[in-house]
Amino acid sequence: MQRIEPAREREGQDLTVWRRRCRLGLFLFYAAAGVLHITVPRPFLSITPSWVPDAPEVILVTGLCEIAGAIGLLVPWSRRYAGIGLALYAACVFPANIKHAVTSLTAPDASQWQWLYHMVRLPLQPVLIWIALFAAGIVRWPMRARG
Repeated sequence: MQRIEPAREREGQDLTVWRRRCRLGLFLFYAAAGVLHITVPRPFLSITPSWVPDAPEVILVTGLCEIAGAIGLLVPWSRRYAGIGLALYAACVFPANIKHAVTSLTAPDASQWQWLYHMVRLPLQPVLIWIALFAAGIVRWPMRARG
């Protein structure tokens, strides 16, 4: 006879599966971004706001932070710290994302694809912040238990 799981238990398992998927996705995203920041810093230099001091060193450190955060999400004891760190990181690099959008969209040869990329990318930054917090087990919203 098959055991019928209570709704809350099933919901908790679903939540765990989604957190794992988010951790894996963020690991792949941030590990790749970190490697790119370290090995190919030139594109990141061009979008770094002029008020950032020592931009090459900052870009190197951001790459190292991305890799550390990506690995940290996979390690249970560091997961919460990594999630908070990656959420803060995503908030801190938002000015570079805005500069990138403004520079790209005001260029004489700006294409509709650049416009589309930036109009989709910029509003997704808060989602990226939420995913880091969700994957680390810090937030649950909007996935609350019913009843």
